[in-house]
Amino acid sequence: MSGGYFDYNQWNVESLAEDIDRAIARSTRLLDNLPDKDHYEHCYLYTPETLAKFAEARDTLRKAAKMAQRVDWLLSGDDGEEAFHRRWKEELE
Repeated sequence: MSGGYFDYNQWNVESLAEDIDRAIARSTRLLDNLPDKDHYEHCYLYTPETLAKFAEARDTLRKAAKMAQRVDWLLSGDDGEEAFHRRWKEELE
């Protein structure tokens, strides 16, 4: 394998998804432990509706990281076009 056409920057995208996942978990734990869920003030506490948007962003970032990985391997010569299309279908569809 090569050094990566994108210098492994697709892993930075995956790292963003992991950060969002941690924010979701932190807020969910706080929300689940609140005695009065109607009155809360905490900088890391978000409504379920907002957390759903966080999850959507996380999932989109993970998909984007996989897409970038597939393109990276093709451009780097690690995969040919046949493998590119096969892996794209296996991982993204």
